[in-house]
Amino acid sequence: MDDLKYGVRDKRGDWKPNGRIEGAPLWNWPPRLPKILAWLPGYLWPWNAFHMATALLYWFYIVPSVETMKMISWGWALWLYAVNAAAILVFYGIFELRYYIKRAQATRFKYNHKFPGDAPSDVFWFQSQNIDNFLRSFFITIPLWTVVEVIFLWCFANGYVPWVGWSDHPVYLAALVLVAPAIHEVHFFFIHRLIHWGPLYRWIHSVHHNSINPSPWSSLSMHPVEGFLYHAVALWHLVIPSNPIVALFQLHIAGFGAVNGHLGFDKLEVTEDTAVESHAYAHYLHHKYFEVNYGGDGLIPLDRLFGTWHDGTREGDAMMDARFQKKRERVNAKAAANQ
Repeated sequence: MDDLKYGVRDKRGDWKPNGRIEGAPLWNWPPRLPKILAWLPGYLWPWNAFHMATALLYWFYIVPSVETMKMISWGWALWLYAVNAAAILVFYGIFELRYYIKRAQATRFKYNHKFPGDAPSDVFWFQSQNIDNFLRSFFITIPLWTVVEVIFLWCFANGYVPWVGWSDHPVYLAALVLVAPAIHEVHFFFIHRLIHWGPLYRWIHSVHHNSINPSPWSSLSMHPVEGFLYHAVALWHLVIPSNPIVALFQLHIAGFGAVNGHLGFDKLEVTEDTAVESHAYAHYLHHKYFEVNYGGDGLIPLDRLFGTWHDGTREGDAMMDARFQKKRERVNAKAAANQ
């Protein structure tokens, strides 16, 4: 595909899409039903449909029996970790192999023209972003994903929280499934803002931000505190009356869905004429500029509300620069007052 039909490339070779990042039309006033209906298929397919499919596969083929889960043991906990690790190895590995190792579409639709494997750096273990990100994912974050999973399955199995049945409340649970991505975005926004606070950023979140030019293995490369907080979104289903399948769906939006913002490509070419939208640009801009787009891609407009939204346009650059300038002025004024 010709990526220049969809965007522009600068002198360095970095690519950016035409137009702007559009948030969900749910918040437009007055409401425009045709626009909402046109947006809805992309909300459901392919990514959220995939996360629900994996949740169902887990529930029917992977998750142990309720009787087994009433008692926490290493056996079923390690089984879940093994499946989580294998699933991420395959799922993320497909993107890594095709787009970063084989480089099947070269730099077409790639935001940053460089590949992480070509740039050794001392900030990473073994001076390799790929090795560092891989090891942190599989030996820190995925184990913590599994801890969260074991906690909520154990709670449901023992009746410590309400287990809402599909046969009794199908409409309620279907609605909960539909809003689960919004729960993810709200949870992610607030923990993300928290760990961008100076001391917490240096101690915790800087580990993830070492990957300025993210790739699939960067998705779950986190400090242990961030890794737990990020996946703890599923624990909201111990507070909200819910069902373990919906909790699994919520967990998979976080675990499998983390790759979306770190693919590094705007479109993933499937054939010469077709491509899948990655929805990666909003989070790529966060990795690039650090203090914008703390949430997702605008499903819930929290970044707009707090003035940290960047829509990928020159106007977005201007708003960001103005905010940074005000921040510098405040810092300088405080320093001058303390002299």
